[in-house]
Amino acid sequence: MFGKIIGTGSCLPKRRVSNNDLSEFLETNDEWIRERTGIGFRHVLENETPEELAIVAAKNALDAAGMSGEEVDMIVVSTLSSNHMLPSVSCLVQRGIGAEHALCFDLNAACTGFLAAYNTVQAYISMGVIKTGLVIGAEGLSRITEWADRSSCILFGDGAGAAVLREDPSAQFGMIMHADGAKGDALTCEFSYGMENGYPGTVAAVSEEEKRHRTRMQMNGQEVFRFAIRQVPAGIHELLEKEQMEMDSVDWFLLHQANARIIEGAAKRLGAPIEKFPMNLEEYGNTSSASIPILLDEMVREGKIQRGQCLVLAGFGGGLTWGATKVIF
Repeated sequence: MFGKIIGTGSCLPKRRVSNNDLSEFLETNDEWIRERTGIGFRHVLENETPEELAIVAAKNALDAAGMSGEEVDMIVVSTLSSNHMLPSVSCLVQRGIGAEHALCFDLNAACTGFLAAYNTVQAYISMGVIKTGLVIGAEGLSRITEWADRSSCILFGDGAGAAVLREDPSAQFGMIMHADGAKGDALTCEFSYGMENGYPGTVAAVSEEEKRHRTRMQMNGQEVFRFAIRQVPAGIHELLEKEQMEMDSVDWFLLHQANARIIEGAAKRLGAPIEKFPMNLEEYGNTSSASIPILLDEMVREGKIQRGQCLVLAGFGGGLTWGATKVIF
């Protein structure tokens, strides 16, 4: 037995930054960014934290499901950019929604993270360990973006999205997940701790300039683009073959919102109508593991996703990681 999505929620920071805003400190403009990425705006943290966004998204998902936090058995949060190492974001969400009975942990699979968290909760449900799970993707990428790097800073935004899963005899589930750590250098970001003040005599001093460079995302955009345009359609084909599904049986393909050109390229390679590939990155940019659940929540609340429809969720990102998941909504 698997879980069915019974509620979704999301939360975005209040501050909205346009491409023209970026042109005030970067050599760029709205036309240049839109042509290359499809992005027009992004929401960035100001007084909020990723943890606070996660709590609001979780509350919205629970409200949509008609549930209280006390009914949640498990909380899994995907994040690579939280403010906390300890306690975990999932434990902060537990406290924030009153889910005192829930098992909690975080995971990091970068932009594929929501799928990894969703698949993990499904595994716990299928084993009979839990009946109800809360899956969250929450990111504060603006805190680790190198805003002097025009090639990457135009891409990223902050946000959180959530989904509630409940055990259901009619639920269906299928997934594929992969990683290629040998190519992980295409997208990197190091922690600042451990660079200095480690065990005496074991850690060399690091300049402030080098520390800043290491603790901001560094991306080989061409390499990531080539990886995504190749592996996303390949992963979807693999999932459909594994589940013995036809392309036409899928109502919606919800892809990680990284770049409009990647999504358009994936649709073309799959031979599927671009209308089945919704995009909201024009407004939010790339929110990493939050992008799929934010898009899912928007489409549910707008009435575009209906009960009984077949969805394929596909993520790709740092690691390098990628995957695709079948959802019967």
